[in-house]
Amino acid sequence: MRKKAVLYWWCQLGGWLLYGLTMVFFAFIFDSKINSVFYPKILVIIISGLIFTHILREFIKVLGLRPPMVSQKWWLLTVVLIIILVAFNLTNSAIAEWLHLYNPKTKVTVDKRFLINLVSDSPLILVWVSVYYIWHYIELGTQTEVQKVKLESLVKELELKTIKSHINPHFIFNALNSIRALVDENPERARTAITELSNILRSSMQSEKLETVPLERELNIVKDYLALEHIRFEDRLQIEYDIDEDTLDQPVPPMMLQILVENAIKHGISKHKMGGLVKVISDYRDNHHELIVQNSGTICLQDDGAGFGLSSTRNRLKLLFGKDAGFSISENAEMVEAKIIMPIQQVRI
Repeated sequence: MRKKAVLYWWCQLGGWLLYGLTMVFFAFIFDSKINSVFYPKILVIIISGLIFTHILREFIKVLGLRPPMVSQKWWLLTVVLIIILVAFNLTNSAIAEWLHLYNPKTKVTVDKRFLINLVSDSPLILVWVSVYYIWHYIELGTQTEVQKVKLESLVKELELKTIKSHINPHFIFNALNSIRALVDENPERARTAITELSNILRSSMQSEKLETVPLERELNIVKDYLALEHIRFEDRLQIEYDIDEDTLDQPVPPMMLQILVENAIKHGISKHKMGGLVKVISDYRDNHHELIVQNSGTICLQDDGAGFGLSSTRNRLKLLFGKDAGFSISENAEMVEAKIIMPIQQVRI
């Protein structure tokens, strides 16, 4: 607030001094004979201009005539402006009469001098008002843009947190179901599976605070999950990886690959008596990072869980990368392919 007050007074002083210097400049160019009352008259206008424009500013603040409210009270601003113009020119005329700031040979009456000043000096106040409102409209626009950016950032953060809050329970329930199937059949392997699950959950909790993680870290979670699922499906589940090692450092949204693999198991492999293949691919293509999950089966989107997983994938990619990322799901030769496209990120070493 203090900085704004200081800036205001610097603008006030600078603006009115600039007016005075401009009048002197033009006087020297167009009229070589400057009489003795010229400089005092300029000084009077500068001082009264400072005083009356400051009074006008106070009226604008007190009466709530700043943008955008001024559009609803334009008539009140007009009344205040007329009062200030009359007072400004009346004061200048009275001071000129009192201090004899006129040429005796061309002396006119006070009322006539007031009318002359009203025509010649009123534009100064009108210019001041114009600059004042232009300044505030620009400031209002800037503040609006800043608030808009802050709001968008807040919405983005909240949306990401909301999406993550849905992802983790979805993952936990699927993993626990896998372990539950092992308890009676193979207790030793179940204990190992619990250890694997704890590793996955620990990594998941750490990912909660991150927007992206290295692909290698996400891939380790997926491998642990598929190891758990392989116990349940045994030979019905075939797993393949085709990973370009150069992509392991690329940032990816946490748990995103995990969601796609879960969907591949739940809506692909588990629905076929003979099981099938789950293949994870990561590679660079056409100047972008391509992450693909393929599975045997057909597209099935009736399930609410699958619908949320796919919609959350699209939403997160949009929030994090905008138009530079994309997600698609397609079916070809009894294989479903979920493909994520992300921009290539420069990784610091």
